[in-house]
Amino acid sequence: MNTEYAADIDYIDHTVLITTDLTAASARYAALGFTLSPVSPHHLAERPGGPLLPTCTANRCAYFGQSFIELLGIVDPAAPDPWGVHQLRQTYRGLLMTLGSRDVQATAERLRAAGLASTGIRALQREVSTPDGPRTVRADSVRIDAAHTPEGALQATQHFTPQYVHQPRYLDHPNGAVGLHSVLLVAPDDEVDGHEERYARILDADVWIEGPKRVIHLRHGRVEIIPQSSLDDVLPGHALPGLPLLAAHTVAVRDLTAARKLIEHNEISTHTTPEGFYVTAEDAYGVPLAFTQV
Repeated sequence: MNTEYAADIDYIDHTVLITTDLTAASARYAALGFTLSPVSPHHLAERPGGPLLPTCTANRCAYFGQSFIELLGIVDPAAPDPWGVHQLRQTYRGLLMTLGSRDVQATAERLRAAGLASTGIRALQREVSTPDGPRTVRADSVRIDAAHTPEGALQATQHFTPQYVHQPRYLDHPNGAVGLHSVLLVAPDDEVDGHEERYARILDADVWIEGPKRVIHLRHGRVEIIPQSSLDDVLPGHALPGLPLLAAHTVAVRDLTAARKLIEHNEISTHTTPEGFYVTAEDAYGVPLAFTQV
């Protein structure tokens, strides 16, 4: 059994919600108790060192110091779309997930060797404001081919300027959030073993059984895989738009009772789960958002 985390991928970097109304999505996440970064337009390059291109997207994020939630807005539909965000929005009805890599080149080579075809490495750059003036966020990413990710788009990213991403002024959230706890993958009962094996190869990590969940623990965050028949045990009352699906994400908070009180005070309904509570897809802008105690 492996006792150390993989040399390349070892944490969940962030989850992604794609929206065509970034303003409304931002307002809802603020009501859920998150402090969001300002709007930041994206520029992408097809290869490291290549020319940067303007894109159709911009984001606002809830940063936690290591992980974050990204609200990815299609803000200029006519602008270039080098990452195929329009298609991603049409293809996947749940989350997108980005894994954190220590060495994206090593990750790309390992994924190819494991039979998980991927894109080449692509560079991302965006300008952000800091207390010391404008700074450039830089990261390189590799995406696993869509043929290997029917549940939702998946990529790995190596950050070169994390200090400009997780700025201290954005880390204090009224709901007490301190990080992404987990991402939930729901699959047909007879396909769970296949998804478990694939994620073990993607993450180069062991799988643990915890009740109805198959769990892969990372240094920060965890991937949880459950059969459809166990969904009501994990997210009572939730109906899925399709399978397989990256169906929900969970945030860890300092005080579960205080977080729930704040959200309900903002007239958003909550629903009890075995580990805390969740807000429905309708109330969390497309994907259920669960909360658990640190």
